[in-house]
Amino acid sequence: MLANKPRPAALSFPKPPSNHGDRSESPIRVLVVDDFEPFRRLVRSMLERKAAFLVVGEASDGIEAVQKAEELRPDLVVLDIGLPRLNGIEAARRIRTISPKSKILVLTQESAASVVQAVLSAGALGYVVKAHAGSELLTAVAMVCQGKQFVSRTISGHDHYCATDAQVQEHLVCQEALSSLEPRDEEITRSHEVEFYCDEASFLDGFASFIETNLANGNAVIVVVSEFHRNNLLERLRVKGVDISAAIEQGRYIALDVTAVLSTFMVNDLPDRARFLKAAGDLVAAAAKAVNGNPLRIAACGECAPTLWKQGKLEAAVQLEHLWDEVARKYQVSILCGYVSNALQGKHESQFYERICAEHSVVHASSAD
Repeated sequence: MLANKPRPAALSFPKPPSNHGDRSESPIRVLVVDDFEPFRRLVRSMLERKAAFLVVGEASDGIEAVQKAEELRPDLVVLDIGLPRLNGIEAARRIRTISPKSKILVLTQESAASVVQAVLSAGALGYVVKAHAGSELLTAVAMVCQGKQFVSRTISGHDHYCATDAQVQEHLVCQEALSSLEPRDEEITRSHEVEFYCDEASFLDGFASFIETNLANGNAVIVVVSEFHRNNLLERLRVKGVDISAAIEQGRYIALDVTAVLSTFMVNDLPDRARFLKAAGDLVAAAAKAVNGNPLRIAACGECAPTLWKQGKLEAAVQLEHLWDEVARKYQVSILCGYVSNALQGKHESQFYERICAEHSVVHASSAD
C-alpha cells in the first residue's frame, strides 16, 4: 500500500495574451469545432464548468471553423479532424495563418502516430483521443494554453508527451486501486452476461439502460462499441436525462472505439492473452480510480467479440469471450456483451454459438415485439 499519497496538483489555466487588447482578466475564449452536435455540447459543458473558459463559438465543418477563427480570434480552438468540406489538419494550417495567436488542440477519434505527427506539423499544440476526453481534456487545455505540447497517453510511437510527477503518482494510485479489486477468496463469483438482441434498436436500448442504471448507482462504466453506436448511445442517454457530461468529467463513463481497442491485442486474427490483459487491466484501473478502487462498482459493456463474429472470425470471438470472462472473475467487473441476432445466422455457427453462451454467467435473448 502507498503511504502519505500527495494530492495531485490542481490544474492551472493561465490567461493567454488577448487578441483584442489588454484583457488579462478575461476568460480563455474557445472555439469548439466538431461535426457531431451532441459532442460539441459535451465539450462545451466540460469547459464551461470551469470559470476560466468562455466558449465564444462553435463550428460543424472545416470551412466554417476557419471563418469563425478569423472572425472571433479565439485564444483556443478545440478541433476535430474528420470534418466535412475541409479536414481538420488543413483547417489547422489555415487557422494558424489567419489567427496566429490562436492555440489549437485537436480532439479526435484517430490514434495513429502518423496522424499525430501531421497534426503537430500543421501547428497544433495538443492532441487528445476522444475516448479519453474525460480524463485528459482539461489537462491538455491547461498545457496548450501555457504553450506546452500534450499528446494522449494512448498514442504509440510518440515521445513528445512526458508524464509529470503528479501523473506518475496518479498512475501508481490507479495500480493500487486495480490491485484492490482482485478478490481474496478462492470462491469467485462473476457477472459476465450476454444478450442476443433482435435488431440494432434493441441493442442500443439495452446498452443505454445498462449504462443508465450503473451510472445512477454511482458505478463507473466502460463502453467499447463502434463510433456509430457511441454517438447513438450518447444521444439516448441525454434523452433519458443522464448527465453524461458530468460522468465523463468524473471518469465514470469511458467510451472507446471497438476497432481501436481490438487493434491493441489482436495478433494474426486471434487475441493475444498478454496484450489483452494489459489493455483490459489499464481500462479497469482507469475506471477504478473514478470509484476510489471500490470493488463491485465497475461495469463494462461492449461488442469486441461480436465484431469479430461479424467479421467471420468465430474462433477469435470465442477466445476473446473467454478472456473477458477472466477479467470478470479477476477484477469483479460486471460485464454485458451484446450480439445482434442476425449476425449469428448461417454457416457453421451453431457450435460456436453454444461455446459463446458457455463463456457467460447468464444468457439473455431479446425478442421482437
